[in-house]
Amino acid sequence: QVQLVESGGGLVQAGGSLRLSCAASGRTFSTYAMGWFRQAPGKEREFVASLKWPGSSTNYADSVKGRFTISRDNAKNTVYLQMNTLKPEDTAVYYCAARIRAPGWGTVPNAYDYWGQGTQVTVSS
Repeated sequence: QVQLVESGGGLVQAGGSLRLSCAASGRTFSTYAMGWFRQAPGKEREFVASLKWPGSSTNYADSVKGRFTISRDNAKNTVYLQMNTLKPEDTAVYYCAARIRAPGWGTVPNAYDYWGQGTQVTVSS
């Protein structure tokens, strides 16, 4: 079991920044990848960014490439999503996810095994 708790969401003006955190506990040593997804009202959950290890490779959705950065702090078992130059279309509930079933990663929700409860990000124009 892996427990994930997101934090750091909030209301920000367009052009601003936020940093989301995802604190992991439990079988974190079995984690092969972490991902961030988001879901806006009436829309499907969509991929934002992912990080796999060993090697710390990263992958980003085209819509956030160059603006968002995913990173991790091993000592704190925490993954971050730094979001810069935010746009109103970034408004959504943001979820972090963990993959433990096997090495690898993905850009679809069913590639991940555990999910956090989500944190709301609202970007005003």
